[in-house]
Amino acid sequence: QVQLVESGGGLVQPGGSLRLSCAASGGIFSRNAMGWYRQAPGKQRELVATTTSRGTTNYTDSVKGRFTISRDNAKKTVYLQMNSLKPEDTAVYYCNARSPVLDGGFVYWGQGTQVTVSS
Repeated sequence: QVQLVESGGGLVQPGGSLRLSCAASGGIFSRNAMGWYRQAPGKQRELVATTTSRGTTNYTDSVKGRFTISRDNAKKTVYLQMNSLKPEDTAVYYCNARSPVLDGGFVYWGQGTQVTVSS
């Protein structure tokens, strides 16, 4: 069982920056693919960025060049550095962990952290 706890959300002005953190406990963090998703009011949850166990990253087009996902396996933490924030980035951001198929292929979610971009 993996538990995920997000932090770092808040209110920021357009053009500002925030760094989200997701601390994991349980499981074998280094083997898990990790990701960030977001859900805006009235919209479906969407993928923001992912990182594989080997550190390969992937981003949705709308955040490329502005957001950076990274992981620290020693600290069992994944980060999302968000720069040049826009009002349309406003959403609840969720951390996601996926264990390898050989470990069961389980999917875990954090409770979410609110990011609001507004002047």
